[in-house]
Amino acid sequence: MSSPLKLVILDRDGVINFDSEHFIKSPDEWKPIPGSIEAIARLNQNGYRVVVATNQSGIGRGLFDMATLNAINDKMCGQVFRQGGRIDAVFFCPCTAEQNCHCRKPDTGMFEDIAVRFHTGLNGVPTIGDSLRDLEAGVKAGCVPVLVLTGKGKKTQKAGGLPKGTLVFADLAAAVDHLVAEASSAPAAA
Repeated sequence: MSSPLKLVILDRDGVINFDSEHFIKSPDEWKPIPGSIEAIARLNQNGYRVVVATNQSGIGRGLFDMATLNAINDKMCGQVFRQGGRIDAVFFCPCTAEQNCHCRKPDTGMFEDIAVRFHTGLNGVPTIGDSLRDLEAGVKAGCVPVLVLTGKGKKTQKAGGLPKGTLVFADLAAAVDHLVAEASSAPAAA
């Protein structure tokens, strides 16, 4: 059964903003992918709540601190707000892969926290990412996997092994176009 709450879970780096193999370590390094900010606003305008779930091992590696992460996320949220949208929450895992944290994708801790915070199940909720671990975490939590070909997306697609039923789009804007069109053509609940 699908959740009555219209929710979308987004990865950050490579989905909303350009990624860097050297990590996004400052607000100046955070640059949105063209169309992504408008796409988030379009989700809101179509009744969706938008949540970001992002691994941020740069904290665990000592590359930046919490104040810097907050400043980066403030910049992102501010740009979305100025476009007429809103990010309802940003969930993050500061741990490195070596720490084997339950919150770090591909584990489901952040998704479990999202379900608790929003008092909803995640079955059928789209989760949009550019890496296999983004999709795997979502699928384990009952989400519909959506791969975008920005960031690491093309490499992820080429490597194969995508979860069954993964939808693939050029970027966040194209994925949102699909979600909005699909929602508008769905029969109304009785």
